[in-house]
Amino acid sequence: MSMKRVELTRELLVTNSLSKVFPKHETPLSSISFNDTGEYCAVAGEDDSLNVYNCREGTVHSTLFSKKYGVTLARFTHHKNNVIYASTKEDDTLRYLSIHDNKYIRYFRGHKKRVTSVEMSPIDDTLLTASMDETVRLWDLRTSTCQGMVGGEGRTLVAIDPQGLVFAVGINGNTIQVYDFREFTQGPFATWTIEDRLPEWTSLKFSSDGKRLIVTTISDTIYVLDAYEGRLLQRLVGHAGPNKTSCGEEVCITPDARYVLAGGRDNCLRVWDLNQSKDIDLQPFSTLPSPHKAGIKIVGYNPLNAIAVTGSEELAFWLPSSLKKSG
Repeated sequence: MSMKRVELTRELLVTNSLSKVFPKHETPLSSISFNDTGEYCAVAGEDDSLNVYNCREGTVHSTLFSKKYGVTLARFTHHKNNVIYASTKEDDTLRYLSIHDNKYIRYFRGHKKRVTSVEMSPIDDTLLTASMDETVRLWDLRTSTCQGMVGGEGRTLVAIDPQGLVFAVGINGNTIQVYDFREFTQGPFATWTIEDRLPEWTSLKFSSDGKRLIVTTISDTIYVLDAYEGRLLQRLVGHAGPNKTSCGEEVCITPDARYVLAGGRDNCLRVWDLNQSKDIDLQPFSTLPSPHKAGIKIVGYNPLNAIAVTGSEELAFWLPSSLKKSG
């Protein structure tokens, strides 16, 4: 598969079709992450597996298991062979793993309930995690000691802006607090109450240009906020939302910050153009049937090329038809 950078257009995205489908797992997939170069994709499964795929070759690079502790929200660090992930069994420890030799590098202990967000800083080895214990914890991958903590409320979530300067904490379903990394102990410098009373939310995501915050929920609506002022810009409607165990991994933003892709219960992949209209309720411009039969649980877009990835019990790579012809 080509690894050259591709400029995305609506015309290109509507021609997306299956390039490769990998064999089914016994249980659904739960999270997806690309490494910095886009060469590798790490996918966690509810069967306690961590599969790493080579996006350049369209092959399985390695398969690892975390049978005792489970695995979810697996994220590549800035080292292409290292991932960190949250546990689903035994405890709520984060585990830092070398996929090269399948050995743990370090453990991060402190959360008392299920972890809801795992976010790597884009600029260094800082890690932020949020949990149902209503805390956000700041870590440095080089030491297992927690570097700081801020409080949340209800289902607490966290996202880091693409410059690595600020982070946003979602609390109690309709409030976002924004912190400066350098002065987070002083409290948030902005607090926003979202105009809509949101359904239970599942993740926060900054767009790559830092201008928007995407709020995913268990409903059929995805919310787009202004990342500077917190005001509601758009509701992305017209799709079937996820199941109630979602952690927001079925929604992604393309690397150019323009398009949102989302899966859901009805097995379709939908695409919205955030620049399409000023209307607050925005319909998808493309709806693509998928090979998945149990709802699309994860969606990702390669940071380098035009490979979209979806997963349910199986994993699928998608490419625009023109790129298939060009190899």
